[in-house]
Amino acid sequence: MSRPIVTRFAPSPTGYLHIGGARTALFNWYFAKKMGGTFRLRIEDTDRARSTDEATAAILKGMSWLGLSADEDIVYQSQNAEAHVAAAHAMLESGAAYRCYATAEEVDALKAEAREDNQAFRSPYRDSSDTKDAPFAVRFRVPDGETKIQDHVQGDVTWDNSNFDDLVLLRADGTPTYMLAVVVDDHDMGVTHVIRGDDHLINAGRQTQLYQALGWEVPEWAHVPLIHGPDGKKLSKRHGALGVHAYDDLGYLPSGLRNYLVKLGWSHGDSEVFLEDGDLIDVFSLDGINASPARLDFDKMDFINAQHLAAMDDAELVNLATPFLETVNAGPLSEHVQDRILAAIPTLKPRAKTLIELADQAKYLMDVRPLEITGKSAKPLKREGAIELLISLTQALKSRKGASWTAEALQALLTDFAERREIGFGRVGQPVRAALTGGAPSPDLSVVLALLGQDETTARLDDAIAAFSA
Repeated sequence: MSRPIVTRFAPSPTGYLHIGGARTALFNWYFAKKMGGTFRLRIEDTDRARSTDEATAAILKGMSWLGLSADEDIVYQSQNAEAHVAAAHAMLESGAAYRCYATAEEVDALKAEAREDNQAFRSPYRDSSDTKDAPFAVRFRVPDGETKIQDHVQGDVTWDNSNFDDLVLLRADGTPTYMLAVVVDDHDMGVTHVIRGDDHLINAGRQTQLYQALGWEVPEWAHVPLIHGPDGKKLSKRHGALGVHAYDDLGYLPSGLRNYLVKLGWSHGDSEVFLEDGDLIDVFSLDGINASPARLDFDKMDFINAQHLAAMDDAELVNLATPFLETVNAGPLSEHVQDRILAAIPTLKPRAKTLIELADQAKYLMDVRPLEITGKSAKPLKREGAIELLISLTQALKSRKGASWTAEALQALLTDFAERREIGFGRVGQPVRAALTGGAPSPDLSVVLALLGQDETTARLDDAIAAFSA
């Protein structure tokens, strides 16, 4: 193609940005970047009864969070009505369209009759040159023969034109229909590749006819199979078909969700994880899009997100996780706790798939003394001899003023402490962990001591000794 590559994402602002729409936007975005082209955004808001400003804002917010930004100003379809009407009148003048004076009731009756005869709808005014002083719709005159397209995903597709109704271009009130508006807008925006869900495949046949009738170059098509649920059925809310904003709330990273959604229906060898957008852009192609529907797989989504989480810069990760950490902490984090969590990030990353899990893993670092230790978590502290062991260990830890307080040094101390008393490590380790974490998830015990620091560690041990001595 000699023209500069232009792709577009064209959502209707009637709800949030769902993951199917997000994946379509990503395919358009990555292909434009791969080809050195332009990615554009059009809000298809001609249905004023269903379109809302809130839905538009939700779509834009979802795209912003996902890291998708248009390369040019956003186009609002409702502002292009003049161009839509002009195109319809151009087809009237060329004979590609005609005036249809049939009322809605008459059209319904004629369509029912056509369906009974297994034929497409043809208006009785199709071949009439008479004009009336009455309201009329402008209808497209479907040409004879066949309509063929070459689709990057679906392959060669052919329709018998006799199966297409003469569709309405302008309603009797003069407003343009969706099918006309899409063609005019894509042409005026310079769109070269239309990448969208395969539920629009039949529209490609209709729209190809409109392009040809207007004498415009037909864009290249790529119709992507829709996402199905894990059970193979059409994706719905019961499968977890949430808006993109919900995945933000669930603790997924934008880069992780981008990676997962692109891999959901596109492949490049055995590569699963793309930590850098540049790596994905380098290998992305429309030919890699699978012709079969993809199934939503939360386990794979979690796996890919975990890889992105593990590869993220520690400070950046703490920043992204702060809202989740504050939820677990039931309030803002002190500077001291923030520093403690930043130091702990290398131990938290391998144990978390989402930011919610990371925040839960960090709970023991945020707990305010005295910890509430109850239920199963308290059992190790109630065992015979446990408190005596804690008292001895606490004294040993307090005596390390000025000595090395690293995980390695503390592991050596704990091991030596157990060996000197000729007891299994669990006899001392379990009550110590209970005293320091209250049963919250935590890494190796020596790491817990190192991250909490000497003062916090000995203070928590003192609290437990006081609470369970009786």
